[in-house]
Amino acid sequence: MPLLPEELSINENILQIRKRMDEACERAGRNPSEVRLIAVSKTKPVSMVQEAYDGGMRDFGENHPQEIRDKAPVLPTDVRWHMIGHLQRNKVKYVIRSAYMIHSLDSLALAEEISRQAVKAGRVMPVLAEVNVGGEESKYGLRPEDTEAFLRSVSDLPGISVQGLMTVAPPAARPEDNREVFRRLRNLSIDIGHKNIDNIFMSELSMGMTGDFEAAIEEGATMVRVGTAIFGARDYGVNAAALL
Repeated sequence: MPLLPEELSINENILQIRKRMDEACERAGRNPSEVRLIAVSKTKPVSMVQEAYDGGMRDFGENHPQEIRDKAPVLPTDVRWHMIGHLQRNKVKYVIRSAYMIHSLDSLALAEEISRQAVKAGRVMPVLAEVNVGGEESKYGLRPEDTEAFLRSVSDLPGISVQGLMTVAPPAARPEDNREVFRRLRNLSIDIGHKNIDNIFMSELSMGMTGDFEAAIEEGATMVRVGTAIFGARDYGVNAAALL
């Protein structure tokens, strides 16, 4: 039986995850360099992020804009911060300068605010459109059938560049149960890519988490978001000050 994340160091956990990623790529006939591991560091203190950084990680995912705002200034400047949680328009200002990519674009109003803030900051923000493939009422994201029209509506906004799609799969008892969700997102990406919409690129698929990232890789993920298997279980009772 494999050891639990809490029984190994963060660095050992990262090595285990990368080994499993490589094996998934081999099964799918893919080059491991095609898949990026994002360490989901939400609610985790800077000391743990630094430990993961020292173990070779550079991509970190946060669900809350304030955590990127507060962690970025005290961690190495080559960290790539991924905003993976729901983003409210009034919180865009917290991530626009530090985020490497926003994975959770799900409305025209949000796209317009990202565009406005990015132009103000003098940068182009890479984003992914979040798609609610599983159709869960409790989750954010675009309906698959609305995604192409949405992307056409944001394609001419300055300061924003759509790089692909993201989804959060439903909770599943077995990783295989989410394979169809991942396959549907990949097929949607292919369909949209064939339309050659200006400023819309389908080069990234952000899908798969601790429980199902191997199936996601086998179905075409280019980014997997893994938190618990690297950092261990989260304590949602911590406050912001305890993260620093």
